[in-house]
This record gives sequence, structure tokens and C-alpha cells, in this order.
Amino acid sequence: MGLLIIRHGQSEADLLGVHEGRADFPLTELGEQQAKRLSDYVSTNFSPDIILASPLKRAKRTAVILKEAIGCELIVESDLMEFNNGVLAGLSREEAAVKYPLPPNGRPAHIPIENGESDLEFRFRAERIFHKVIFDYRDYQRVAIVSHGGLISHLLKAFLRQPNASDFAFATGDTGIHLLEIKENVSVIRFLNRQEHLN
Repeated sequence: MGLLIIRHGQSEADLLGVHEGRADFPLTELGEQQAKRLSDYVSTNFSPDIILASPLKRAKRTAVILKEAIGCELIVESDLMEFNNGVLAGLSREEAAVKYPLPPNGRPAHIPIENGESDLEFRFRAERIFHKVIFDYRDYQRVAIVSHGGLISHLLKAFLRQPNASDFAFATGDTGIHLLEIKENVSVIRFLNRQEHLN
């Protein structure tokens, strides 16, 4: 089974300098172009049998563009949404720092942000959707997942069976692609954060 994990294209929040998370911003014009280049590249080199996507506009639109290029089924999975950042969603970083400053030693992993989720809840959600994908879609040769940077980082931690307290993180650029393979006796990372389609 192959997992093609893809981040959405540039969103309007990237230009506004705000906390995005669950704030539902659409793709920019550049983001649309990135998604089209991604789709051409994926359809030529790593065409999936099915696409799973976050319902947030930036990811779903990226997935729709990919679906149109490939012609396979697209299923929306709410667990693929980005971190639920509660009261921070859509706030400028300056305003957020004043209204909702971090505790002196940071927010403990088990304590959620106001109206949001905790780091541990976020990690558990990623584990849940990862295991759902490899179980429910195990008969597909390759599954594409279109999601968000934070959730993708946790999916990679789940794949690598890292502990909840892991300090490692995995960066993903706009329409960055990760290709993983799960076989009977081994799990293989083919590549991480590939963006050559944007060149």
C-alpha cells in the first residue's frame, strides 16, 4: 500500500500573517496554480486510486483539482483537518500574543487551547485517521491524502511510531508531497516534502 501525503497550496492566510488552523481561508491564485502543477506531476508519476481530503477550503480545493486531473474518487475526512486552534483561528500573530499569551513554560501537552484541542488530542486524532486509512483502504494500491502541515507532521510520526512526547516535527511546503509505502514486513519512506513540480 502506498500513501501519497500532500499539503494544500498557498492560502490567503499565508499572505495575511494570521493563525490559520481551523480558520477556513481559500487558496490564493498562486495556490491554485501550485495545485494544478501538483496535479499534473502526480497524475504523471504517482497517480492514486482514491483521494482523501480535509474539508477545509484550502485542502479540499487542492484535492478537487487533483481529482479532476486523475478522475478517481474523492472522500472528505474530517479527521484530516488542521489543528483546532480555537480562539486563535484567524487572529493576527500580534493580536494573539496580547489576548492569549502562552504560559511562561508553554502550554502543557494535555491542556487544550480555549475552544480548541490539546497537543495530545491532536496527536491522537492523527493516529486515529492514520490507522483508519491503512485499515479501511488497505485494498487500494495507492491512497492520496490532502491535508495540512501540522496534521501531516503527526501522520509521519504515526507512520514512524514515534512516542506522543516526541519533539521531532516534519516540515511540508506548499503542495509538498511525501510518499510512504507499507508492506508486510517493512515500512518505507520513498521521499519527504518533494516540491520539484513547482520549479
